[in-house]
Amino acid sequence: MAQQTFLTDENATLDFGASWAQHLRAPCVVYLSGDLGAGKTTFTRGLLRGLGHQGTVKSPTYAIVESYNLPEKTIHHFDLYRFTSPEEWHDAGLDDLFSGSHIALIEWAQQGGEYVPAADLIFTFSTQGSGRVCTVSAHSNHGIWSLQSWQN
Repeated sequence: MAQQTFLTDENATLDFGASWAQHLRAPCVVYLSGDLGAGKTTFTRGLLRGLGHQGTVKSPTYAIVESYNLPEKTIHHFDLYRFTSPEEWHDAGLDDLFSGSHIALIEWAQQGGEYVPAADLIFTFSTQGSGRVCTVSAHSNHGIWSLQSWQN
């Protein structure tokens, strides 16, 4: 099951992220896929704003993970771009973040190999003309529920 959405600009990507705020139930694993600058962190910023986060949203490229503790759930935003081997996931102790009520947003998930938990949803961003296209695909029953909820 998949859904494709055209995003005209950065504001459309922020709005798209915010539109998912009420459709992702914790626990949930979301892969954010796409080239550098395709909109992964912008989507995350919109999602967090839609969930009520007022502070800054930084790309976790150097920190590996940025966590946002919200009233009903925690959002962990991972960026594995700098991983040189999948074992870095294990070495960094990132499995410890997968307990409780959380949503994990993982950029460059393939860099973590088999250590990265399976995705419920995959958001694939690509540039198209002056905008972006995001294809959302569901990969679990939980992901199917989220995508159907968002579509309705």
